Amino acid sequence: MVPDELADELPVDVLLVEDNPGDVRLTREAFATATVETELHVVSDGVSAIEFLEQREEYADAVRPDIVLLDLNLPRKNGDAVLAELRNDPEIAKIPVIVLTSSEAAEDVCQSYELDANAYLTKPVSPDSFDEAIQSVTDFWFSTATLPGGGD
Repeated sequence: MVPDELADELPVDVLLVEDNPGDVRLTREAFATATVETELHVVSDGVSAIEFLEQREEYADAVRPDIVLLDLNLPRKNGDAVLAELRNDPEIAKIPVIVLTSSEAAEDVCQSYELDANAYLTKPVSPDSFDEAIQSVTDFWFSTATLPGGGD
């Protein structure tokens, strides 16, 4: 069940920051079967992520996402730098960020939480496990948790 605050704002806007086309495809497929209607926006590098979030350059008319799924290993600006910049901008600092990455390294997990990531998920290897992980994200973040509300 979607909280009343989100019911009027469906679909939920998700920004996926991912440079691997295979992972983008898996994420699209997983969200297509999720229980909550989502609009998935994708950028493939850290610089574009900040421009999208700050609604600059080619993203001047972009919606403010309700949540960000952020890979760490990105071209032009890595995920840690994106997260640090996002958290230092009061206009976008409250957007929940879930690090979704292939790294299981303890230092990456610690660094992400030190930079105020809301959650850290290691990308599952199998497509079925990936679907389950995305369903868990949607169940918790869009049905259980109360989001601060992205708005425009």
